Amino acid sequence: QCLYQFLAFVPPSDGSLRKPDTAAVMVDTQHPLTLLLNGSVGDRELCKIQYHFGEFGNYSLVVKTLSTSTKTVSCDLVINEGPINSYLPILFAFLVYMGILAILIVGRLFMKIDPFRNWVYKKLNPRETDRLINSELGPPNTADSDSTDPTLHLWSTASRQRLRSLDTFRGLSLIIMVFVNYGGGKYWFFKHESWNGLTVADLVFPWFVFIMGTSVSLSLSSMLRWGSSKRKVLGKILWRSFLLILLGILVVNPNYCLGPLSWDNLRIPGVLQRLGFTYLVVAALELLFTRAGAESGTVETPCPALRDILPYWPQWIFILMLEVIWLCLTFLLPVPGCPRGYLGPGGIGDFGNYPNCTGGASGYIDRLLLGEQHIYQHPSSNVIYQTTMPYDPEGILGTINTIVMAFLGLQVPLFFLAVGYINFSNFLFQGIISAILTKCSKEEGFIPINKNLWSVSYVTTTSCFAFILLLLIYYLVDVKRLWSGAPFFYPGMNSILVYIGHEVFENYFPFKWKMQDSQSHAEHLTQNLTATTLWVTISYLLYRKRIFWKI
Repeated sequence: QCLYQFLAFVPPSDGSLRKPDTAAVMVDTQHPLTLLLNGSVGDRELCKIQYHFGEFGNYSLVVKTLSTSTKTVSCDLVINEGPINSYLPILFAFLVYMGILAILIVGRLFMKIDPFRNWVYKKLNPRETDRLINSELGPPNTADSDSTDPTLHLWSTASRQRLRSLDTFRGLSLIIMVFVNYGGGKYWFFKHESWNGLTVADLVFPWFVFIMGTSVSLSLSSMLRWGSSKRKVLGKILWRSFLLILLGILVVNPNYCLGPLSWDNLRIPGVLQRLGFTYLVVAALELLFTRAGAESGTVETPCPALRDILPYWPQWIFILMLEVIWLCLTFLLPVPGCPRGYLGPGGIGDFGNYPNCTGGASGYIDRLLLGEQHIYQHPSSNVIYQTTMPYDPEGILGTINTIVMAFLGLQVPLFFLAVGYINFSNFLFQGIISAILTKCSKEEGFIPINKNLWSVSYVTTTSCFAFILLLLIYYLVDVKRLWSGAPFFYPGMNSILVYIGHEVFENYFPFKWKMQDSQSHAEHLTQNLTATTLWVTISYLLYRKRIFWKI
């Protein structure tokens, strides 16, 4: 539903000339396009062609007059030079990393052979690296149990220690986030969706929020079980939230390469700010209704799906009230110049009827309370929809659903600790909600999946994916011990340092350098994968040195 955008004017051909007049244009290849050709006299539509162009392809739209009396024309699309296969760099990178993995696996197998291991130790004289890596399942200052019996690694018992699967899941989300933020090889599916829809890049932030909620449940119960008072725990919650928000505003948001900090156009919202506030609300809510020193219990009910919900009904009521507030503000708040309940991108979207309504109530609240100069100036919607209004994907209204997302993550340990089995019914229910709200479509649903708005359907959909992925990692890493979690485990143990570091040093060598061909996927992918691999290596070295930055 976008307005047609002017591409070029083709001068009418002089019949005496052999060579027809031409006009060269460059078009987008991410989505299928509709080319509309109008006559210069009367602006009459001559022809319309829909086509999905390929990257670096060269095409000609040949227009011929068939009859001057009837003014009929023919439009033929000719492929002069076929598009390239832009996915070959991904295949090559995959093979390289698989080769590295194979070498590491073979090396690990050889290290199990005593003569070979003794020879390597004699040559290198390492500091018991294997013992450190294999034993570090607890907090950085706590030794883990040496038991290797998989049956002992149920969530109810492993929750007393630091679950390796949580750090693995967090590290996986973080590494994908770093790769995406560095450019993702300039592939469209490694970029955030322009408005409605879901790409790989749109999954990682909600997953990070989800695992934060899971960690809140385990860490609070651990602190209270070890005798910390609620007042002391609340102080830690407030201090950590304050530090996250402060780091986001003063360290991550400003670009000091462009000059000193300027308060006139400093962006106030951000990823760390939203994480800090979400952590404050979810952790304080859990602390308020948690009995110190008490283990999670169960409530007998004819409906097993509710046995892990009923003991926490006050928290659920609070979360549902927040969701009602989000729905009321989104669909009932009057926005000047915009239809009530507008969820579109503005700009040329919706046939250009609402160019200044980007994000509807969500954008309006941010501009009203924070000011246009203090929110994100280049939202993902301005590429395709050519929006001119600033819009912040980490704005105020979307924070409500971020809290909901973290609370859903907080429920994960309850499914194991309180019930003793994996309760899929709640996440199946979320999947059903997503299907209803979206009508199983990208654009036609009541509330489409939208990362910019952090819509309800976006939260329910990504939380389902997060639960399934976390369950798989938990089974492989903590239950069966078929996978150590490497290499994602290491950045997961230093997530704050890796995130802030990759933001601060984004434009510095060796994380970025001048490329010979800025249009090459291969060069972008090489640079982005190199930078991401460097952060994994840094986190591994910090892990070996037992250096952890905790807030």
